[in-house]
Amino acid sequence: MELPMPDGSLIESERPSLSRSLWTDTATPRPETPPFTGPDETDVAIVGGGFTGLSAALHLAEAGRAVTLLDSHHPGWGASGRNGGQVIAGLKEDPEVVLRRFGAALGGRLNRLSGEAPGLVFDLCARFGIDCGASRTGWIQPAQDAAARKVQEARVRQWQPWSEEISLLSARETADLLGAEGYHSGLIDRRSGAVQPLSYAFGLARAALSLGAVLHGSTEVTGLARDGAGWRVTTARGVLKARCVILATNGYSGPVQDRLRRSVVPVVSTQIATHPLPANLRGNILPEGQVVSDLYRLLVYYRLDAQNRFVIGGRGAYSEAQMPGRLETLKRKAVALYPQLAGLDWPYHWGGYVAMTRDHLPHLHEIEPGLHAGLGYNGRGVAMATAMGRELARRVSGTPANALDVPTTAVTPIPFHMLRKPIVTALATWYALRDRFA
Repeated sequence: MELPMPDGSLIESERPSLSRSLWTDTATPRPETPPFTGPDETDVAIVGGGFTGLSAALHLAEAGRAVTLLDSHHPGWGASGRNGGQVIAGLKEDPEVVLRRFGAALGGRLNRLSGEAPGLVFDLCARFGIDCGASRTGWIQPAQDAAARKVQEARVRQWQPWSEEISLLSARETADLLGAEGYHSGLIDRRSGAVQPLSYAFGLARAALSLGAVLHGSTEVTGLARDGAGWRVTTARGVLKARCVILATNGYSGPVQDRLRRSVVPVVSTQIATHPLPANLRGNILPEGQVVSDLYRLLVYYRLDAQNRFVIGGRGAYSEAQMPGRLETLKRKAVALYPQLAGLDWPYHWGGYVAMTRDHLPHLHEIEPGLHAGLGYNGRGVAMATAMGRELARRVSGTPANALDVPTTAVTPIPFHMLRKPIVTALATWYALRDRFA
């Protein structure tokens, strides 16, 4: 059966308010990924050049498989090259939720995989010499009140079977590590860290190319159909035949398989950044270099990059008219945390889509025999998408689905998906009010 492909209506990220990225200005050189010209054949075709697709390509090529990746723009163009670069261990949900959902054996494997996922990122950076400012200084989650502290106490307790690298912080320890007062307490996860995300994506691409993978940019897939025991991937410049296909388009999915597109809600996340901070400010802001995201319902996340620019992000806006207000909100939050930032220029603002799932868990699907997908990282995409790519590579290389460390689940579209924008906007307004009065 022929499947329709994206019409571009979802992809809004080239509008001016989302396009000027700190990462595009500071990334390592982008590898050459010329457009595909067919016909051609491969063992595994990958659609999408973000962390999921690039990791899958790298691991398949490392195993000696013939793999061809197609991206409509270039590797790292979407959220993989636009996110905050925070490499955080774990999932959006805590370990006990995962165990209840999938049982002790499979749930335990998923917890272990998600906890070790940052290690995979930093190992790939070391093994392949990926120049992306990788630092493993840890992640801090500050708590705003006693109720948030209880959440963190439970979180630390639940992680104890898998890691001793996550622990609670007192109010004084939290303030000292942040260089900011005002939080009740916090926790620190030393498994985590940071990368320059676009440079990391480019580094994964270069590593995959060095191992024999074939990567094509500027190649929009216009059709996908069964071809005997395999698949026919149609593009504007020719057809690629493959034994199996991995769909790795995440929050930028179009109707390549419409049920897959409707199984996640793409939520805009926006970031802003300063110039490199003066030396007299740098020592008082995140002095040990951890990355941070808080526990508010509408969380903000912040860090310093390798050149000591202050980067802060949070909920974005779907419309151009709303974007200036969102940017001002982020600036006010930054100055409330660090009054010494008042008066500084913020030359960068950009954003991308975070793919959210109903159960707040990442999804691995085998849509049909030979047609696979991995998506839905709920804000934990740097580490977890890298791990998902490796799991997809294992699956198409013959590992049984029940032996993977991520459960294979059915594609389940979200009801009323066509109303996602007004629903997300209404929920955000409600969460903002609850945060304000908490």
